[in-house]
Amino acid sequence: MNKKEILPALLSGLLVPLAFPNMNLSIIAWICLVPLLVSTAETSPAKGFLLGMITGTLFHLGLIYWVTVSMITYGRLPFAVSLLVLFLFAFVLGIFIAVPVGLGCYIRKYLRLSLPITLPFLWTAAEYVKSWILTGFPWENLGYSQFRTLPVIQIADITGVYGITFLIVFTNGVLFSLASGCFRKQKIRWKEISALVLLLAVTLLYGQARLNRVDKENDPPVKISLVQPNIPQNVKWNPDYRKKTLQKLETLSLKSTDQKPDLIIWPESATPFFFQSAGPHKKMVETIVRQASTHLLFGSPSYEKIPGHTRLFNSAFLVTPDNRIQGKYNKIHLVPYGEYIPLKPLFPFLDKMVAGIGDFSSGNMIKNLEIPRSAFAVIICYEIIFPDLVRKFVRNGAGFIVNITNDAWFGRTSAPYQHLSMSALRAVENRRYVVRAANTGISAFIAPSGKIFKQTDIFTDDSITAMIHKRTDLTLYTRYGDLFALFCTAAALLFVFSAGRQKKRKKQH
Repeated sequence: MNKKEILPALLSGLLVPLAFPNMNLSIIAWICLVPLLVSTAETSPAKGFLLGMITGTLFHLGLIYWVTVSMITYGRLPFAVSLLVLFLFAFVLGIFIAVPVGLGCYIRKYLRLSLPITLPFLWTAAEYVKSWILTGFPWENLGYSQFRTLPVIQIADITGVYGITFLIVFTNGVLFSLASGCFRKQKIRWKEISALVLLLAVTLLYGQARLNRVDKENDPPVKISLVQPNIPQNVKWNPDYRKKTLQKLETLSLKSTDQKPDLIIWPESATPFFFQSAGPHKKMVETIVRQASTHLLFGSPSYEKIPGHTRLFNSAFLVTPDNRIQGKYNKIHLVPYGEYIPLKPLFPFLDKMVAGIGDFSSGNMIKNLEIPRSAFAVIICYEIIFPDLVRKFVRNGAGFIVNITNDAWFGRTSAPYQHLSMSALRAVENRRYVVRAANTGISAFIAPSGKIFKQTDIFTDDSITAMIHKRTDLTLYTRYGDLFALFCTAAALLFVFSAGRQKKRKKQH
């Protein structure tokens, strides 16, 4: 590889993170891959893979740099070691960009299909695989960069976030083709340009049509208060701090009762003790509930004793105004190295990055909780980034979605803002209100259009209240899931298989 190939790939790697929070230069997403396509315009599949790896690794270094905060502060790893882990993590994630680029070059070589045609399918398929392989890590896929571009993201109720990714990659490809036609005096691919214009027109027309009516509600409203206690992560699990934590929660909760909410929501692990066990701290929570005289949802660790073993869960409890436990949900999709250690017997020296009470077990039930006005989904922290998991709760009857989280361990980085951006797409995909209670922020109310219409500042003690509406309609995405991503995956496999057959034929001749 030479400088003319490497430098454009580096430029793409630097540009892509700028499209995401906290930079929020979403327009860059539509052009950020053009330099990468320039660098791979005439390269071999092997070179294409390496150039894609350069872009992918640099992109993820800029996107998830914040993992070093938790590793140094809570995992107690040396700075040099945390940087090494970050680089390895970014390198692994970079493979999901390198593979589609390398395969695109391979297909071009043997089928003579251009990258602008094949890369949208290959890239989308790679994002889909990344959402489930090795438990999955679909953090800030390319489509999330448009979470504030409301007319564009409305197609997510059909295609999921993957449809937005496809459109972005296709646009980059067509712009590259157009630039090649103008500056390299190559033949302009008018069919590709026409297809893009048609796709953009349909997307924007559909988006505007949905925006004109999606947030118009007829059902009776549900009033919800979100409490953000802003408990520092370094004292959250300190037994000496429990009383002060509950006093903060009490002050903020009672402040919101003037507005007579139907439900008050505290964040993930709001009670840093086992609420299910009797004791003075449980009595303090029950006193708050009686004073507030409304339903309370909050995160708390829980346990289940089985012969010879005790299983721990990251749970959410719903308590009625008369202090009955109305329901409980155990988190299904846990955070590797945050809530449990994968393959722990093989790596006994590894510890969790996030301070807590021990390794959690995974829940196994899609279960909605219910207040008099509506059933609702409880999605705990990291689970909100998995679209297929969230839609299953909605398909099971959830009238709105609650996300409780604790982003304190991210510190003052881009991560809390990135986490929020993905919540907005869950609202659009399922056409449900999403209410998000975060320990240190950002707590927010999100409309079914994806619009964030009320939110807190980060690292502040606060409580906010808003009206939402339950909904019962089911979108195509909620009903059928990732059909679009599966279609892209099937198309990608067909391209690769056909290229392989053509390669075999050439060898035989």
